[in-house]
Amino acid sequence: MVEKVSYDEFSMFHENASEYGIAYAGPPVVSREFISVDGTRKLSALKWGTGSPRLVFLHGGAQNAHTWDTVALALDVPLLCIDLPGHGHSDSAAGFSADALPMQQNAADIATVIRALAPDALAVVGMSLGGLTTLALTRDHGDLVRKMVLVDITPGVNQDKTKQITDFVNGPATFPSFEELLKRTIEFNPTRTVESLRRGILHNALQEDDGSWVWRYRRADAPPLPEMKAAVEDGDKRPSTAPLWDVVSGYGKPLMFVRGMRKQSVVTDEDEAELVKRAPHARVEHVLEAGHSVQGDTPLELAALIRDFAEL
Repeated sequence: MVEKVSYDEFSMFHENASEYGIAYAGPPVVSREFISVDGTRKLSALKWGTGSPRLVFLHGGAQNAHTWDTVALALDVPLLCIDLPGHGHSDSAAGFSADALPMQQNAADIATVIRALAPDALAVVGMSLGGLTTLALTRDHGDLVRKMVLVDITPGVNQDKTKQITDFVNGPATFPSFEELLKRTIEFNPTRTVESLRRGILHNALQEDDGSWVWRYRRADAPPLPEMKAAVEDGDKRPSTAPLWDVVSGYGKPLMFVRGMRKQSVVTDEDEAELVKRAPHARVEHVLEAGHSVQGDTPLELAALIRDFAEL
């Protein structure tokens, strides 16, 4: 008899609050929303609060909307956290086209969700793959990005810089037990608490009927992650993200770049210098105690930066 691990995605917010000393008067108002993006696929998002979302958050590759839970609790304003295509509760991305611009399909899908659920958002916050998607969103649907926050990402990202992350993401597709999955996650995230990693796994993995576990982004219908693999199965190369530098150059609205300074960051000094060269008006913030996942390592500091930048 397979023992099923219970999971209620809205039952653990008190743990986030307790771990980071956030005042907690009771469960926040959070709903799981689904938006049709092309008639056959749906994207999902977590809508926090009852008012029109003031911020939109886009997570990184191999993550999901719950990666922002502690940041959302700290901000305590209406906001929207979207599951990118092929992640979390969202359906997979549309078929890859060799003629597509970098992140074009992601941007189109995300634009549909924002127009439906957060058309008046003050800013879009994108981390890693979510940051690249934010740049493409700015290029293709610029009216939706009134202010931009890029969290530990620039168009200069490549596979060498993300090796430590891809070694984890491209590991075993399935795990025989929750304990095995937790053990591997702890090995790759030694600075995080076991409790936070356990929450993260419950939000980001699925238990199969035989008791084994699979990452949501590695499920059967999920596509290869665009920032994790250089080619799709048929061998066609995905477009380079380097052209997104032109978006940085042409973005005249408020821009904040947040960089984790631990070695797990995927950003180099050269990347930062290029960003500042192309966007001299950009606000640059270094978070000393964070790696690539700034929202996971130092969520309160990130929330404070976003609150100040968005003038909440």
